[in-house]
Amino acid sequence: MQTLRIAGGWLAALVILVSASPIASAQDADTQEISRYTLTDAGLAKYTSATQKLAAIPGACAREDDEDSESHSLDEMVAKLNAVPGAKAAIQSAGVTTREYVVFSWSMLQTGMAAWAQGQSGGKLPPGVSQANVDFFKKHEAEMAALGENDPCGDDPTDDVEVFEN
Repeated sequence: MQTLRIAGGWLAALVILVSASPIASAQDADTQEISRYTLTDAGLAKYTSATQKLAAIPGACAREDDEDSESHSLDEMVAKLNAVPGAKAAIQSAGVTTREYVVFSWSMLQTGMAAWAQGQSGGKLPPGVSQANVDFFKKHEAEMAALGENDPCGDDPTDDVEVFEN
């Protein structure tokens, strides 16, 4: 079974492993939820606050590679993050639910990859990705890089996705 490691900065110190052969129905609904999510300044402010609060939580950065650490759905990712003592309270104190925090994380990752793809020679916006989210990503790329500097997992989200303008 192959897994894909997602940048810790966008998942706020939580490394998520996704199966290469996902559970179809959960993945389809989750993919649609992530694609429909609209990135906003208010959402980024809450996400940033939650990420900073999570940085102070021991154990928030899970890096196990065993079967128990693999998450196949948003529900499983939320449950895993909520299982870290203090994580749920830290996220909620920033004015966001754990689910929205995880969805925001994935939306930022999806959007960052789309922004990169769009910036390549002949690149186009992938189907299902919002141009408004790509514009938001480009506008806030420096803020996200700064957020990555405080990532307790030591990952900088801009290390994994760079936007190249033509």
